[in-house]
Amino acid sequence: MGICSLLMMGMHTMAQQQTENLVIVTLDGMRWQEVFGGADAALMHNSKYTNDIGGIQHLFGGKTEQEKRQKLFPFIWNTMAKQGQLYGNRKLGNKVETANPYKFSYPGYNEIFTGFPDTAVNSNDKVLNNNTNVLEFINQQQGYQDKVAVFATWDVFPYIFNKQRSKLYINADMDTAHAGSSTMNLVNDMQSLTSKPIDVRPDIFTYMAAREYMKANQPKVVYIALDETDDFAHHGMYDQYLRSANAADRMLSDIWKYIQSSPYYANRTTLMVTCDHGRGEKDKWVDHGDEIKESGQTWIAVLGPDTAPMGEVSTKQVIYQKQLAATFASLLGFEFTANHPVGFQIAGIGSPTQQTASIKPIGIAK
Repeated sequence: MGICSLLMMGMHTMAQQQTENLVIVTLDGMRWQEVFGGADAALMHNSKYTNDIGGIQHLFGGKTEQEKRQKLFPFIWNTMAKQGQLYGNRKLGNKVETANPYKFSYPGYNEIFTGFPDTAVNSNDKVLNNNTNVLEFINQQQGYQDKVAVFATWDVFPYIFNKQRSKLYINADMDTAHAGSSTMNLVNDMQSLTSKPIDVRPDIFTYMAAREYMKANQPKVVYIALDETDDFAHHGMYDQYLRSANAADRMLSDIWKYIQSSPYYANRTTLMVTCDHGRGEKDKWVDHGDEIKESGQTWIAVLGPDTAPMGEVSTKQVIYQKQLAATFASLLGFEFTANHPVGFQIAGIGSPTQQTASIKPIGIAK
């Protein structure tokens, strides 16, 4: 094979591909039932789970699922559903599921970002992850070095992404974000003084740190991991679960507004939103795990210049979380490879990748 052919194989994007930047957001333990059906009437009107029933009914109630879901997630349904794609409405036969058998956070995030539902990843303990993640892979590609950043509410993410090995920029829990503006300094001050009502910093500080970091440093890949939905659900606080979900939707709207107003990001950025696991139904909504079958039921939303505006996808199919890592890479024109199995990319999101020859697997720490 000639030198010119090798160079062509090493090009990281096809001519028509427009995505150069990627923003990923996860809502921990956010059920597909609320994403596609809005607030659960039975839980919303149960005083065991909802204190201000009248107030929550006013904010998120409605006569139809369509009305309720638009109230709860206005950005997802008024923007992402119209201009992008939504996967996971099981009532239409479109399913998104975990491939890992455990159906809780660390295994879920490992599957999402490594493409490998490793059965050895079976706890939420702070153990360094041996599996190669797609963010460290992207961080090693030409034009993306030191241009990948992670902002997380949960303090286990430095272990999930193996910060020691990956050398990713990770800001988690009460980490102070790099200053550089009066706004970032204010975020740091407010974060240091918060009461931490859910034992970690509130999601708004995670989000604001990420947004201001984007403005100051222009990273090409940003991951924002929100946590409140899962924490409030475990405490049986359905009203706060809904409020946090709605707040997350407003953060999505805000980051997309910034993206589209920025000459650096506008029309060159894809936004992907998903969750690490589902939860049970009825009184089991507070929990998840291998004994609760609904816990493996998740969802995906995507919006960007390379994603056709298909809206709520009704194709009868099953997509697995392990396909997300390859999909993240493919949106940037890369083929994610590692020293372990990796799920194939999701058909219909972005363009098929060309880059194969110039990418080598990243070694796994022993």
